[in-house]
Amino acid sequence: MKKTYKVEVDCAACAEEMQEAIKNTAGVKDCALSFMTLKCKVEFEEGVDPDEVMKQARANVKKIEDDMEIYL
Repeated sequence: MKKTYKVEVDCAACAEEMQEAIKNTAGVKDCALSFMTLKCKVEFEEGVDPDEVMKQARANVKKIEDDMEIYL
């Protein structure tokens, strides 16, 4: 399953860090974040609850930079 989320991030370097944090979240198969469009496309592993995975992804992102946001 794939879903697209709106994100808020201040710079391209931060967007790269945010993308890596999401990719490293359990249940995420792949992630592509565009700083230009402020959108994040996430592909989930089979059998996971995307809402729960994205709550954890948001928590992981907040550990890097508190003002980054994923709009769920």
